[in-house]
Amino acid sequence: MSILQAPRGTADVLPSQSSKWRYIERVFHETAAVFGFREIRFPTFEYTELFSRGVGETTDVVQKEMYTFEDRGGRSITLRPEGTASTVRALLQDGLHNEPMPLRLYYLISCFRGEKPQAGRLREFHQFGVELFGAASPAADVEAISLAATVFDRLGVSGLRLEINSIGCADCRKAYHEALRAYFSAHSAELCETCRSRLEHNPMRILDCKSPVCADIAKGAPAVLDYICDDCRSHFEKVKALLGSLGIAFTVNPKIVRGLDYYTRTVFEFTDPVLGLTACGGGRYDGLVEQLGGPALPALGFGMGVERLMMLMEARGCAFPEESGIEVYFAPLGEAASLKATSIVSKFRAEGIAAECDLTGRSAKAQMKYADKLGAAFTVVLGENELVEGTAVLKNMKTGELLRIALDDAIIDTVGAALKRTAIDSLTAAAEKL
Repeated sequence: MSILQAPRGTADVLPSQSSKWRYIERVFHETAAVFGFREIRFPTFEYTELFSRGVGETTDVVQKEMYTFEDRGGRSITLRPEGTASTVRALLQDGLHNEPMPLRLYYLISCFRGEKPQAGRLREFHQFGVELFGAASPAADVEAISLAATVFDRLGVSGLRLEINSIGCADCRKAYHEALRAYFSAHSAELCETCRSRLEHNPMRILDCKSPVCADIAKGAPAVLDYICDDCRSHFEKVKALLGSLGIAFTVNPKIVRGLDYYTRTVFEFTDPVLGLTACGGGRYDGLVEQLGGPALPALGFGMGVERLMMLMEARGCAFPEESGIEVYFAPLGEAASLKATSIVSKFRAEGIAAECDLTGRSAKAQMKYADKLGAAFTVVLGENELVEGTAVLKNMKTGELLRIALDDAIIDTVGAALKRTAIDSLTAAAEKL
């Protein structure tokens, strides 16, 4: 192990990629806002019991994947593996459940799961999530799905497949659990050790097992849609009708159960049939708030992985906005010129113009090369003669055009006007190409 190697399952986001992340995050924030969702932030770690009770004792997340440790006070602490349980905890602790309903919340967080790293799945990953409380209607389910679809549309991620299912309510699932126990009991000797323990407590978890043997056995298991009650079936039919009215294509997949115990009724996933990745998953969890000590409050939400979304965008060649860099580079020649340039750069930055000044004493030629690498639109050359004359030389880095300008308080307006002309020329050229 080397301290100069990042821990397995983690990744650095380098400057060459960070602008892409900011773009995706901006789309998250803007889309959530137009749907009426407000941002919530909560701690990176919680008491372990919150996740064991909220996510479910029989889930892979709780049994195999959580990063859990004891703090100095001997309390069991866990790095958050997902965002829903923390949101519900904050809802109850901070009294948000007393606000007018429905309550729309979203977050953009890092999560931690100790699973085997693979394409688009890291041990520290980042997630955009939304949670909607206080609305039991099928329209709320469709609003969450529509929000996710809108994010994909705005980012140019096409070709995803929306799959939906209903896993019923706690009451109608009792009969389904019995049917699953009867089916899987006949194959108990073939099931993995984990699934054999699930057989009694939560047989639905077997349907989500990653073991190839268990997955193959699960193909012949009873379908949950054959066991849901009339109310749950009516709810699901209305979800399908509303999706159709919005023009959102979907496929009913009776095998979707999601990997967390808190889900009820509608569950859904957006999948990429080419890469075989799940880009987004979610559903209802109407009993979770009450289960964690709050009032009976219907709720639903979804999680969308940023790393996977980045993979999907790059695989499709989706366009990312060009990163805005340094607009003006000041190339001083000599100590006196450096002092003057430093003062001017400070004024440019105060006006919101991205400016940089040489800090290493490079030669004039080296500074021009550096300014070009930075992608600066203009370079302001300032030497001893210019200081005496009260002028500077403005160089257009794209055309090579040189212009002598006054070295006074109006320099910001002069350079700002040049930047504006360059921007207009770029837009005109782009329009002509179209």
